[in-house]
Formats: sequence, structure tokens, C-alpha cells
Amino acid sequence: MFLPDAALSEFLTFAAVGALAQLVDGALGMAYGVASAAMLLGLGLPPAVASASVHYAETFTCGASGLSHLCAGNVRRRLLWRLAIPGVLGAVLGAAVVSHLPAAWMRLALTPYLLLMGVMLLRRGLRGGHPASAVAPRGVRPLGLLAGFADAIAGGGWSALTVTTLVARGAEPRTVIGTVHLAKCMVSAAASVSFLLQLGTAHGAAVPGLIAGGMLAAPFGALLARRLPARAAVLLAATAVLTLGLHNGLGALR
Repeated sequence: MFLPDAALSEFLTFAAVGALAQLVDGALGMAYGVASAAMLLGLGLPPAVASASVHYAETFTCGASGLSHLCAGNVRRRLLWRLAIPGVLGAVLGAAVVSHLPAAWMRLALTPYLLLMGVMLLRRGLRGGHPASAVAPRGVRPLGLLAGFADAIAGGGWSALTVTTLVARGAEPRTVIGTVHLAKCMVSAAASVSFLLQLGTAHGAAVPGLIAGGMLAAPFGALLARRLPARAAVLLAATAVLTLGLHNGLGALR
């Protein structure tokens, strides 16, 4: 049985957005959740429903992306578990909060941090910075807890918080991006279960469209991250974070 024209058009639209967002996310380590959530909010969905829809989709897309990064040698296993376990706890708590409270205050609260991290990364990329460190950065567990909580609240932010912080502390961008993606799969799964228990299923063709487009684009994002020079990745990440910070701030003030 074929889908009606309107339903097919909606599905293809979500699939195209999911593919583009996942391609950028796979290369830079961020933007999939933020772009998808912004689109759903633009369609009039409540913040909790938009965040739930994105996390349902990200359970699959980040799983595909994370496995692609694992196969490409972009994942550090020790860092993975130090991020994922507290991240899961933070996501469950954040999903419970956003299901009952508005999310605008969290977006506004994240704005100064994102702008600061963007400036730090921009300076690091322009000046060359210090060589990437093979030692796991400090403070990873609290970072995972905060990022998981913020991600569930705003529908995105896990990668922006974790990637920018870890890269700014000297970790190699390629392995940070890969590790963050695989951890994000676990965080999204935990948030999805929490949202499912409190809100039920998500809206229409959004979830299957985002899943289909994101999973198709995931392997290409992993290859792009492997081939992209570290300095270029830092500069692109800085641009993305500064844009994200401005977007969050303006959105919260409306």
C-alpha cells in the first residue's frame, strides 16, 4: 500500500532534513538534535513533544553513526563509558523535567556557555592550539550528567556541550566526535524510554522520516570526520557553536 501524497511529501521532507542534519552532525559532532528540534518547534509542536520525537529518532541515527565511528577507529572506549553512564542519568532527569516545565529558561541559561566555548574554540583553531592529548580529560562524568540533562530539556545540546568542552581541553577532535556519538545513542535511548512513559508516542511522520534520512547519511558523516583536518574541524565546530548559542539566546528571548 502506498502512502497518500501529503503523507509521502511530509515523510520525504523529514528524511531530507534528517539526512542533512546527520551529515553535519557526523562531521562536526553536533547539530542533528538542534536542527531537528527547531524544525519540529516551527511546526507548532510543544517543546516536550519535539524533544521526545528527536530522541526517538536519535536512538537509531546515533546508533548507526556511533557504530560507523567505531568501525572507522574514532571511538575511545574508556571515555565512552565515563560519558555515557552519567549522561543516561542526566537524560532521564531532564526528560522528567521538560515533560512538566517550559524549556525556554534552559536555552537562555546555555547561551553564555555556548558562546564562551565557541570563542575559545575559534581562538584555538586560529592559533593552532596545543597538540591533541591521548589522556582522557578531567571532569568527564559531571560533563556527561550536565549534557544529558540539557539535551533532554532542549531537544539538543549533548554534542555541543561535550564536543566543545573536550576539544577545548585538548582531546583529539576525531576521537571526541566518534565517542560522543556512540555515547549519544545510549543517552537518547534512556531519554526515549522516559519520554515514552510520560508522553507516549511522537508526532506523525517526523520520527520515521528523521530516522530514515539520518541512518542513510551516518556512514558518510563518519568518513568525513576521519578525513577532515583537526584544525578545520575545530574552526567549523566553533562556527556551529557560536551560531547555536545565538540561536538559543534569541529563541529564549522571543
